[in-house]
Amino acid sequence: MPADAAPDTLPHPSVASVTGWGRTAPTTARVIRPRTYQEAVDAVRGCGARGGIPRGLGRAYGDAAQNAGGTVLGMTGLARIHAIDAAGGTVLCDAGVSLHHLAQVLLPLGWFVPVTPGTGHVTVGGAIGADVHGRNHPTAGSFTRHVPSLELLTADGEICSVGQGTPLFDATAGGMGLTGVVLTATLRLQPVQTAWMTVDTERAGDLDDLLARMTATGRRRPYSVAWIDLLARGAATGRGVLTRAEHAPPEALRVGTRARRTPLAPRPTLPPAAPSLAALDLVAPDLVPEGLMSHRTVGLFNELWFRAAPRARTGRLRRASAFFHPLDGVPQWNRIYGRGGFVHYQFVVGDGQEDALCRIVRRTAARRFPSLVAVLKRFGDASAGWLSFPVPGWTLALDIPAGLPGLAAFLDGLDEEVAAAGGRVCLAEDSRLRPDLLTAMYPKLADFRALRAELDPRGVFASDLSRRLGL
Repeated sequence: MPADAAPDTLPHPSVASVTGWGRTAPTTARVIRPRTYQEAVDAVRGCGARGGIPRGLGRAYGDAAQNAGGTVLGMTGLARIHAIDAAGGTVLCDAGVSLHHLAQVLLPLGWFVPVTPGTGHVTVGGAIGADVHGRNHPTAGSFTRHVPSLELLTADGEICSVGQGTPLFDATAGGMGLTGVVLTATLRLQPVQTAWMTVDTERAGDLDDLLARMTATGRRRPYSVAWIDLLARGAATGRGVLTRAEHAPPEALRVGTRARRTPLAPRPTLPPAAPSLAALDLVAPDLVPEGLMSHRTVGLFNELWFRAAPRARTGRLRRASAFFHPLDGVPQWNRIYGRGGFVHYQFVVGDGQEDALCRIVRRTAARRFPSLVAVLKRFGDASAGWLSFPVPGWTLALDIPAGLPGLAAFLDGLDEEVAAAGGRVCLAEDSRLRPDLLTAMYPKLADFRALRAELDPRGVFASDLSRRLGL
């Protein structure tokens, strides 16, 4: 098919409003949902002058999976699990398979996805494109560490096999879909004995206390995450609730219970994910009236949440799905911030830059921005991905209503502080970063741009993010 193929030869094209999960910058694109690999090839070859970008379940917070005036390829129609090696612990699947679906299929076989982000409603292709991380990054790394190979549909309409350790793989890992469309991937799995987690919880009175607890030596569970109260000030600035966990062994389950009898039974299917592309996502009713998400109401919630957490509790059993994806049981939870949406801001600063982290927490607390979700984690070794987000150190993610006065200038200031500390912001969550800071944050950016120019000189793959940042 020629590059200027007529739109009516493509599978079910439609024009739709497309936005990120934060709902801050909706744009309109021609949406194509390929159902076969050949349809995906035809869509890439005919995506037009504004290019195309693959999209999964729409959980990137910013504009990485949007393409104003161009083409968006909705990949959820390609969602087959082709083969599971139950002895060796690998799975071969389409890029449109969700991590939630993988868990439902794999858990009864004694296997688990080794890296899972804060939602199961992420496709395998999206997890590769963002090189997602989880609560076990210091031990497991990011997602593409466990992907030995993938099949990539490139700008010339050809499908090639790409293995770890090659430049194209390293550009694709965290490359936000700009090197091509992932069609299939092989994933190495983690063995587990139950579908349950053993969870420890403790409260920390301020940020110094929290950081000390998160770096303490001794028995360490591999999964660790802390919630921070970003409205607490004074002596309580940065107080939080730290949670550590590991996969529970069968003997931890109480004798005589259903859990003990069927330890690998997954949780019943969660509510379906939000429509990945539909314009309905922009007009459906919001859950919370405008103005309710104020610093007073969120401050009250944060106080109650902190006080309700145990000072110290060990060994509580929780289902893996509830531990990893607590918000997936709340459909359309992104609407709690109102019609204006919210900014999900995530950054990382390296080990030894704790002072920068503390300054950012103090600055945020002083501004009294209402943030329900503020999550602190540790990162281990960086991925080989050229635009992969994690580097060794501390990462903080927070949600802030998008319409607050002075927010843009405030976040610009945080970007500068992060860059000065040698850190970076997460591109999968971004919709507002200034391009002049990108080179300092991502030292491999020049390599990424050079490879894209070589493999995709016509700019077949493009997104709102790539145009805004000059990727």
